[in-house]
Amino acid sequence: MLGRIALRETIIERKTNETDIKVKLNLDGTGKYKNDTKIGFLNHMLDLFTKHGRFDMEVICNGDIDVDYHHSVEDIGIVIGKCFADILGDVRGINRYGNFYMPMDEALTLVAVDICGRSYLKFDVDIPTQKVGSFDTELVKEFFLGFTRGIEATIHIKTFYGENSHHIIESVFKGFARAIAQAVEIDEKFKDEILSTKGVLA
Repeated sequence: MLGRIALRETIIERKTNETDIKVKLNLDGTGKYKNDTKIGFLNHMLDLFTKHGRFDMEVICNGDIDVDYHHSVEDIGIVIGKCFADILGDVRGINRYGNFYMPMDEALTLVAVDICGRSYLKFDVDIPTQKVGSFDTELVKEFFLGFTRGIEATIHIKTFYGENSHHIIESVFKGFARAIAQAVEIDEKFKDEILSTKGVLA
């Protein structure tokens, strides 16, 4: 279910046999968050994403975490991505591109985003441990695969170095927040234009 409630704000609900998710997103927020995914580490990463992107976001998910976290993590990524896509529409007036180098103590990650209507994820991140707490670190990539499919964008994420798994993942989410915040920002000089020689993005 889609529900555009303001120029740059939306609510999307998605229910499957595996997850029941509701996401409310405001791209022109102040960094307010209320994320309840039933997965503590993912809540933490989504809080960081919201705060550092200066969005306002609420995520509520009830999923089959008695099986594992995979379905919830991937589906949350999909729904958040769909929220961005719903708000941006034909992406008229936005910068389209964003990139950011994010240090987190010993870790350094580069994130580059192109909101172009074409789904592609390059995820070059070496996470040294299989878990952070109860969270399977391989699910970080699954989140971004879901997000990429939801928004239909090209996203490159590369961690150059890092030793602590928590620090590495945090640098990924914070860097992603800053990069996509740049990409979705309105360019006031060209707010009625689509940044493509084709005139459309797809």
